[in-house]
Amino acid sequence: MNIQPRAIAAASDGVFIDNRWQPSASGATLDVIDPANGEAFTRIAAGNAQDIDAAVTAARRAREGEWGRLTATERGRILGRAAALVLENFEELSALEARDTGKPMTQARADITAAARYLEFYGGAADKVHGDMIPFLPGHFVTTEYVPFGVTSHIIPWNYPAQMFGRTIAASLAMGNACVLKPAEDACLTPLRLAELLRDAGLPPGALNVVPGRGEEAGAALSAHRGIDFISFTGSPEVGAAVQTSAAAHHIGCTLELGGKSPQIVFADADLDRAMPIIMKAITQNAGQTCSAGARLLVEESIAETVTERLRAEFPALTAGAPEDDRDLGPLINPRQLARVRRFCEQADADAIPLIAEGKLDASISENGNFIAPRAYGPVPRDHMLARQEVFGPVLSLMTFRDEADAVALANDTEYGLVAGVWSRDGSRAIRVARQIMVGQVFVNAYGAGGGVELPFGGMKKSGHGREKGFDALYEFAATRTMVIRHD
Repeated sequence: MNIQPRAIAAASDGVFIDNRWQPSASGATLDVIDPANGEAFTRIAAGNAQDIDAAVTAARRAREGEWGRLTATERGRILGRAAALVLENFEELSALEARDTGKPMTQARADITAAARYLEFYGGAADKVHGDMIPFLPGHFVTTEYVPFGVTSHIIPWNYPAQMFGRTIAASLAMGNACVLKPAEDACLTPLRLAELLRDAGLPPGALNVVPGRGEEAGAALSAHRGIDFISFTGSPEVGAAVQTSAAAHHIGCTLELGGKSPQIVFADADLDRAMPIIMKAITQNAGQTCSAGARLLVEESIAETVTERLRAEFPALTAGAPEDDRDLGPLINPRQLARVRRFCEQADADAIPLIAEGKLDASISENGNFIAPRAYGPVPRDHMLARQEVFGPVLSLMTFRDEADAVALANDTEYGLVAGVWSRDGSRAIRVARQIMVGQVFVNAYGAGGGVELPFGGMKKSGHGREKGFDALYEFAATRTMVIRHD
């Protein structure tokens, strides 16, 4: 896979603070492993608490200095130029994203396109955030405005590093905050390169700082740092609880996106020719390593056998392969994740849950890659781990329901509440059901796995709180200030 030398070199240059590469405080590094073959192809710095402190200090200096003095229009123009630079370096970034995460090139290119779109969207939105005038007592004039928190921290996962960079950093910068980013150690390369491009677009020193490293070192130090004014975290519920505890200790807010067990509800009158390709893509995209993956397929009893036969006929064509071969899915991110997904499958087999169908592995894959063929099981008992726990892999669980009320109850019978899909030609029923499902996003006769840049995205229940994407994300990164002026 062709990756420009600068993209690789940037990863091994250390930590990115004040718009320049600096050696990490300890000098320690981590191998960057290609998920498709298990081989190390570069190294990244292993930042620690000292590096985090330097990054937070730089961010505070930027917020109180040049970056904080820029107008919203000027901030937006910088983000717009950054979007253009991402597209100018499109193939380099796509190849970097694919090799670092293992995802097929088509998916990697889509992710880089999305990263550019986030920068473009929030660049255009920066000067569109307006306050209000509130009628009050005679002789008083009252206005509100949105004020940036100051320094925001961003801890992002390894499944969509380029997209997550754009979705969280662009919104915070647009509002005028200065940012410190800790990318996941399993996939840091595109965030590190994107930081350089933002610098090249004119972002002042310290407005964005990136410290790679282990979660238990750099990540824990960032979430606990007293110089942080707001935390944005995407990851597991367990780590999210620790992040929220750190935020509470410092009396600051946080946005948490913590995964899901998203249902796709298929009624008997659904258009299966339209639904089935989307249902299969929603569980195999990024090898199922997607918080909003459509992992639970809830099917009305009267068509359960029909849907099962469609899966038996179509699922075996799904193929896992190396990124450059551009198959339906790539490898899982690391051996630990591979072992986790295998445990779910082994438990399902041990519990005699029927395997409906299985995809295949491309003949050319490396035996050292983290590959697993996609699987569909069903019917899955409602209390089984496949029905209740997030697999984070290409494993689909088919379950059946009796009627509309049972469909709603089954869809809501989980700790999570991120995304759902409803498939029916009956528009009234589809809307009625959609409005009863306790999730942050619902798709009717579609499924977007998080949807577009413009659509607010976030969870209920164990899936977290707060919203990313759309204008809602801008308000997450700002406080409302009310000004009351007496003029009588």
